This record gives sequence, structure tokens and C-alpha cells, in this order.
Amino acid sequence: MPLPTIPSGNVASATAGGFSVDNSCRFNDGDSPQLHRNQPGSPTNGKIFTFSCWFKLGSSTSQITLSSSFQASGSIYDQIKIMAKATHNQVLRIEATSVEGNGIDLKASQSLRDPTAWYHLVLAVDTTQGTAGNRDKVYLNGTQITSWQTETHSTEDDTWLMNASGKTIKVGVYDNGTPQDFFDGYLAEVCLVDGQQLAPTSFGEFDEDSPTIWKPINVSGLTFGNNGFYLDFEDSGTLGNDVAGKGDFTAVNLAAADQAQDSPTNNFCVMNPLDNYYYDSDFSQGNTVIYTNGGAVYTFNTATFLLSAGRWYWEVKVAAGTNGTGTSYVCGISDAPTTATSQELGNEGTQWGYYGAGHIRHNNGNDGSYTTYTAGDIVGVYLDLEDNKLYFTKNGTLENSGTGVSITAVTNSAIRNGGYFPASGYFDGDASSNAAYFYHNFGNGDYNGTAVSSSVADDNGYGLFEYSPNITGDGSAKKFYALCTKNLAEYG
Repeated sequence: MPLPTIPSGNVASATAGGFSVDNSCRFNDGDSPQLHRNQPGSPTNGKIFTFSCWFKLGSSTSQITLSSSFQASGSIYDQIKIMAKATHNQVLRIEATSVEGNGIDLKASQSLRDPTAWYHLVLAVDTTQGTAGNRDKVYLNGTQITSWQTETHSTEDDTWLMNASGKTIKVGVYDNGTPQDFFDGYLAEVCLVDGQQLAPTSFGEFDEDSPTIWKPINVSGLTFGNNGFYLDFEDSGTLGNDVAGKGDFTAVNLAAADQAQDSPTNNFCVMNPLDNYYYDSDFSQGNTVIYTNGGAVYTFNTATFLLSAGRWYWEVKVAAGTNGTGTSYVCGISDAPTTATSQELGNEGTQWGYYGAGHIRHNNGNDGSYTTYTAGDIVGVYLDLEDNKLYFTKNGTLENSGTGVSITAVTNSAIRNGGYFPASGYFDGDASSNAAYFYHNFGNGDYNGTAVSSSVADDNGYGLFEYSPNITGDGSAKKFYALCTKNLAEYG
């Protein structure tokens, strides 16, 4: 089973200075979300355009769509998609039928399965080119894709539908009369440039200090052409706002709470669908919500960030699922993901879990006297890796008179992965009552699509929480921070 990791390698991550993407838009495929508009008029050049977007995957292993167009009469369409895991190994595929009726099919070899990383895609088209491979160029994270399972390019002087006059272009869905293949995850900096075949350097650059990291640059100065657009998702009240000024998109099943701080320049922690070997939990809302439905087992799920230094804060709101008892919720930390055997969070000496029944479980025993919590309550988790303490709040009130639980230092050889993962789970030996929801707020500011009411940020201005990330515990005031790569770069 792959371990959860902080993003690394040829993907967007934290950057010190430079251009910053402040927001993305979260698409939860179960909500059937989409953005759409009719192209405003005649294109600057119907044979030349560039599409660019940044995306971070959710948990769906079904086919999902980044962008598409469809002509009502006939079978003419464009679709930029990621194929289903079971049948096509989650590879990128660009499939289209030109206005002239010619087929286009570019199916990549590389699988896209990392739920921790931001990817950048560029499709650059100029069908006037005499060489087929120059007509449709596709780039991932700044590098041109040259390895294809299927490689059928545009015919010379073809016209793609997404840039054609009066056609409907959609983001996050394929719609041939029946909306389907909804995107699941986060989208940022979605652009169409009409009339130019651009290189990826028009949208991003390799970091000068970390040359394998591809990061965004400011695209607001580009000339977008007659039918181009630029969606930056900066206005939560109008997520379809076209900053290029060519015509706004209509948002369907997207709300203000779907604006996220998770972005290509500040990647936030989420729960990790790869750590789901034993429980078979359901992940949703950009991997911030898990529904535990594993039957008569004891287990838990972990998050994507491994924390080895600093002070960190996150919130967990619990809700009863089908037949949920309301007393067996648990959230805390673990130094390793779950295993192939039944295990409660807190069974081992390097795990701590705050249980709804009102106790801390650690090393297969129950410690301390804590307040019980149940459906609707919000648990605040404060991980202090400077003083090696763990604190919990219930609805903003510090538990155990502000005396934190002592935890094992990460330098100790007992810590298996050199740090701790945030962890949540639900235990009950009775299969009829083993079900619960966990809504995780690592700073994105909502619980299952409902925005927090308080909107408290950490002292760096990151995150939106219901309660303060700072506490006074063990006789001293301490500042804790949202789980994002910009904070990790400074404190982790």
C-alpha cells in the first residue's frame, strides 16, 4: 500500500515569493457540478487555441472530465478527461471529433493517481501546421508528452469544437445531452487562449531553487482572443467569473463554500484515499470528508501530510451515518497508515486518539478524563512537535484543564515514518452500528460543503477555521498553524 506523502518532484508545491494562486474551485462528483457558457462569437482563429488548467485529484477512480464541448446535432465533441482506473489505468486522454468530422485521439501512457499533487495540463493546438505532431501538443507539468498509447492528431486545417463559434464549452463535465463524467477534485487557473498555440512557459515555470518543481506564473497579461477565458475562482459569489472579460460561466451545483485555499502554490492537507486498505471508507468533497462503513472492524484513515516538526492545527466535525451510535468516533494522530489487520486508533504506543466516549486511547489503554462528544460537535486537534504534546478542544473549549497529552518525540526510533499523520476513524464491534461521517477542516473553511461561521485564520493568514488555532495550555501561550505547504516551508 503506498504511503501518504507531501507532494514532491515535478509538481506544484510551496514557493517562497513569486506569483501566488490564492484559490481553487472544489468539484465533488457526487454533487454533479459544472461550469458552462456559450462561446460569445466568432473565434480569433478557429484552428489555433491553447487550453490550460491546474488540477488536484479527488478520490474518484471513474472517468472524470476537465473540459468538454458537444454539438447537439451529430456526434461532434471534444473531451479532455482522465480515464477510469479499472479499465484504463487513470491515464489522460484527449478525444475529439473536429467540425469537419475527423477523429482525434491522444491517449497517454502515464497514470495520474497522486491525490496529494497539483498537476498542470496544457493542450496547444494549431491545425495549420504541416506536421501532424505539431498540430496538437500536450504538456504535463511543463514537459511535453511524447509517449502515447494512441496517437491520432488533427487533420490539417481541422476546427476543434471548443473554440468554434456559438458552441457551448463546459468545465468539469462531459455532456452529450446527459451530463456525466463529472470532475472530482480541485481546479485552478483554467484558461483558454483563442488564436495562439502557446508553450507551457506562458502559464508556468520551473522553480529556480528546485528545478524539478513546476509552478504557476501570472497569466493575466495574456491576450485571450475573442473566445478565450480565464477562471481564477477569486470571487466565491461568482465562481464562473471570466477575468478575461469575454463572458462569465454559469455555475451549476457549486456554492461559495466550494472556493478553496488549496492551490498550486499552497497545497493543503487532505485525507488520503490511498490509505484505505482495510476500512474501505468513502471519500468525498476533495478528500476532506470520509464515511466509514467497513462493518465490524476497528480501524482508521490517515491524511496526506507527515508532520515531523512545528505546531499544527486542524478541526474534525463528526456526524452519525446509517445506524451510527455516536459514541465511537475517534480522531488524533498515528505514526503510520492503517494495516491489513483490525486496529483501533490508539492501540499502539505511537498512536493517540480522542474518543467520543470521553477518553484518550494510547498504547491499548484509556487515559485521562475528557468530555464526551457526539454528532454535530467539532473537535480541534493541536499537535505540538516542539514540546511533544497533543491537545484537544471540544467546540472551542480546551480539554483536560489545558494539560496536553505527552507524545513520543519524532526523533525516537519508535516513530516508524519519522513523524505523525492526522488520523480519524470509528470503531464498534457491532457491524450494524459501524458507520460515521468525519468532516475534516485542514484550513479550507467548510464542513461537507457548509462554510464555517467564524472564519478564523492562523497567524500567517492561512486557513479558515471555526475556532482559534492558538491556545494557552500547560501554562504557556502557543500558536499553531494550518496544514499547508507554505506553513510547512516555514515551520516544518
